[in-house]
Formats: sequence, C-alpha cells, structure tokens
Amino acid sequence: MKYGLDVFIHGEYANPHKLADLAVEAEESGWDGFFVQDGLLHDEPTTDPWIALAAIAMQTKHIRIGALVTALARRHPWQVARQTVALDHLSKGRLIFGAGLGFEAQEFTALGQEADPKIRAEKLDEGLAILDGLWTGEPFDFRGKHYQVNAVRFLPRPVQSPRIPVWIAGFWPNRRPFRRAAQWDGLYVGTEKVTGEVLAPAELKEVIVYVTAHRERADPIDIAFAGKTPSNPEEGFARVQPYIEAGATWWLEGIWGPFAKGQERIRNGPPKQ
Repeated sequence: MKYGLDVFIHGEYANPHKLADLAVEAEESGWDGFFVQDGLLHDEPTTDPWIALAAIAMQTKHIRIGALVTALARRHPWQVARQTVALDHLSKGRLIFGAGLGFEAQEFTALGQEADPKIRAEKLDEGLAILDGLWTGEPFDFRGKHYQVNAVRFLPRPVQSPRIPVWIAGFWPNRRPFRRAAQWDGLYVGTEKVTGEVLAPAELKEVIVYVTAHRERADPIDIAFAGKTPSNPEEGFARVQPYIEAGATWWLEGIWGPFAKGQERIRNGPPKQ
C-alpha cells in the first residue's frame, strides 16, 4: 500500500510556492505521492496545476507527482504530450498522468467548448491514444473523429518505460470509465458514487472485480482511492484498512480544507500501522 495526497489548487493553495513547500514536507513526512487537483474555474483564486507540478518536481526527490485528474477533452493532446514528457524529465521519472471526462460541465460550456459527455469521452479516448503514440518517440499518425496527427515525431521520449503511467478516473456505478481504466495502468476511483454517497469498501471490491474482468493485460493495475483520516496513525489506519483489504493499492489523503489544517495533516504522516 502506498500513501499519497490529493491537494486543492484554489484558495490558500493557489500558490505554486506554497504547494511546492507542502510537497517537500510531504516527502519528509513519509508520503509516497503528492497529487494536485486540476480545475479551471472556481470562485476562489486558482493556480495552474502544471506550473505547480513543475515547482514541485524541482523541490522534491523521490515522491510521485501528478494532477488528478486532467480533463483531457478540453486540452490539445499534443500539448499535453509535451508537458507530461517535460515533467517526467524534470522529476526524473516520477510523473503519473491522471485523466478523465472532467467533473464540471461548466468548465466546458462557460468557454464555448462541447460539454456533451459522449463527445468528451470520444475526445478522451482519442487524446489518450495520441499521448501513447507521441510518447514512443517514433513517427506517429492518427486519424480520429476529433483529432488528426500527420507523421509527427516527438522527442525526447519519457524517462519512464514503456510509458508514463496513466490513471483513469471514474465514479461508480458508471461502467464506461472503468472499462477504459482496464486498458491502462491505474484507476482513480471517485470518493463518492454518482449518487453522492461515499463508496464503501465492499463497493470498491466490486469495482476491482469489474475492472479485472475487462482487463486484457497481465500486469497489475493500481487502484487509488481518496478520503480523509484522523491524524492519529492507529485511528487513521482503521479507516484505511478496509479499503486495503478490498484491493486498493494507493490511499490518497484529501487535503481539501483550510491550509493550516492541511499542512498539519501532511506533517503528521500517512495512516500506517
């Protein structure tokens, strides 16, 4: 089991310097990953996750980093390919790329972009295929409904091989995102179900059974689940243990409240035995 952080990028957290400092504290406190959220529109000040990740990569040494999750349908996939490879090199191979449809339809409609979930899903799948192709460093062609790539070669390749790990987000019981995740390297399971209820450990086990049944690859898949635990390690582990037993491989502690409380939670370390 690995322990990471799922961190706000707005309000008091909307400062790359602060986020980088938090990531240093997280590394020193025994956390395995530091993941910022990716949101474009918010009532409070908001920072850019990719700029923040660059600052984090420069000030940390071994902690895994990434944005959970990128709404790939509202970004040019070739630009994301450049950004992710640059971050992978900057971090010396510590980047995890998280992708999904995008949680808020308003982030599309407010800026004149297509918000229909079917269209976003098509663009997400095409965008992932383009990332995978451009990351190879070989000449790449792609003909899709939404994107075309004509004999393009991107260098350098990522540090990580065979590619930067890709985690796909999904909210249970919507099945399509979990079938998509089965094709890639990891799954970021929504803390809440589509109904708004918190996903129970037994339901996480159901999710994993479903994903495993649709996975055609033999290598294991990461299962990440986010939640909040008390600072006391024993109490925290009691909260996490049922999810470990269900099959989670990453616990992501939600740093979703006031900055001072988030910093304190990070300093207290992961909820291990």
